[in-house]
Amino acid sequence: MRGFLASSIGVTCAAALALPLTPPALAATARPVPAAEAARPAPHAGIPATAPSDRRAAEPSAAGSTQSLPLEPLTRDRATPSAPATEQGLPRRAVRHFSLVGVVWDDPDAELHGRVQVRTRTAGTGTWSGWQDVETHNADHAADPDTPERASGRVRGATAPLWVGDSDGVELRVRSESDDPAADSAGHTSGARNLPAAPPLPSGLRLELVDPGEDDAAFGTEEGPRAAGALNAETSAATEALAATESSAVNADLAPFGATEIAALSRTETEQEYLALNSGELTERQLQAKPYIGPRPGIVTRRGWGADEGLRESGFRYTKKVKAAFVHHTASGNNYRCSQVPSLIRSIYRYHVKSMGWRDIGYNFLIDKCGKIYEGRAGGVAKPVLGAHTLGFNSNSMGIAVLGTYGTTKPSKSAVKAVARLTAWKLGLYRVNPKGKTNLTSAGSNLHRKGKKVRLNVISGHRDGFKTECPGRKLYGKLGSARSKAARYQGR
Repeated sequence: MRGFLASSIGVTCAAALALPLTPPALAATARPVPAAEAARPAPHAGIPATAPSDRRAAEPSAAGSTQSLPLEPLTRDRATPSAPATEQGLPRRAVRHFSLVGVVWDDPDAELHGRVQVRTRTAGTGTWSGWQDVETHNADHAADPDTPERASGRVRGATAPLWVGDSDGVELRVRSESDDPAADSAGHTSGARNLPAAPPLPSGLRLELVDPGEDDAAFGTEEGPRAAGALNAETSAATEALAATESSAVNADLAPFGATEIAALSRTETEQEYLALNSGELTERQLQAKPYIGPRPGIVTRRGWGADEGLRESGFRYTKKVKAAFVHHTASGNNYRCSQVPSLIRSIYRYHVKSMGWRDIGYNFLIDKCGKIYEGRAGGVAKPVLGAHTLGFNSNSMGIAVLGTYGTTKPSKSAVKAVARLTAWKLGLYRVNPKGKTNLTSAGSNLHRKGKKVRLNVISGHRDGFKTECPGRKLYGKLGSARSKAARYQGR
């Protein structure tokens, strides 16, 4: 694959002059946002919601934004009022429109031991939801220790994001709870004083409310200093344009420059592509043999789901090869329509970068419940892009996230089939058998110490590399089927 890694570099600069990076209708979209944007008063709770088109026209956050709200103490121990509050949150309030929520805190190594619950008000109807739980154990989705991304100084601890749909009101409560169920159940009894106290909540808790912007908006807006003047705005636009050009150029061997989707190929076409991409690395015997590779599936590109390339860190980071695929669920809930997926992915992308401090979205690919496949982290869908998905095992692997929560909900047959089709193709590019085993060296996790060589299934669940519930019991139970299907797609 080394020849392929270099093949698109030469087209980047030339392509930058040729690609219209935003749809014509969006070319005049004002992206700079005043620094006071984040503190702008929210609408009064009694004011009727405006139509989406009116709202977007009236707000500078039309192409995506994040509201970051510091939490307040909700309760204190009367005996020790100076002690940190064991429950924080936000009372019910009206806010600017958003579609995804999450909670972040200062220290990425600190864990939130407790429960996070949120209620939201649906925009347009004014209907409040019931309390919804937000997944708190999310530290296992991250860049590996001692990597530049992890050590950037920007990374924060965070819950998983939760998709709630277009909303304009929120209420939040975060309660510290012991990991010992007996301690929690006895918390209000006379014997509770003999049990360990609930651990303190992490410092710097904030509620993140993410607005993904309109579906036809290819670029997002920023809060803060980037809006310091017309010159800065032009410089920012040029930087975003270059990033978008680079993001598209790395897929130029697979699709027309600026394509919104990489088309599916037949088996014969895929085999021809495989030989072209690997011609410099294959032996004469390998060139004569029929390759084990599944037909390339259709893949929606970053341009296709409307990624704001100005959000992510510039450039790309690669690992040596792809020896394994780790399957995840996003734990963002199942209350989304497939037509909303571009908005959902833009929200997760913005949450990963702006709220959590990552260089880009963590996953290499995402799959929706209708079975559609989406490009994740930038760098080229056929290349070994280094992700931030499986703490300790991001090197020499790829991360595939099925959008949704699959602890008690079965994944759709379409989603499982898409996992098989994607892995049959991508693992085939690196001559890997989906039903086989592989050895990976741990960079350090709560399941495998740093430096330990671990033998894993080529298609593994996140929980195989880290002690976690991900990808959910129901999705994890389908991985055997995905392995078998992927091997058949490869012709094994």
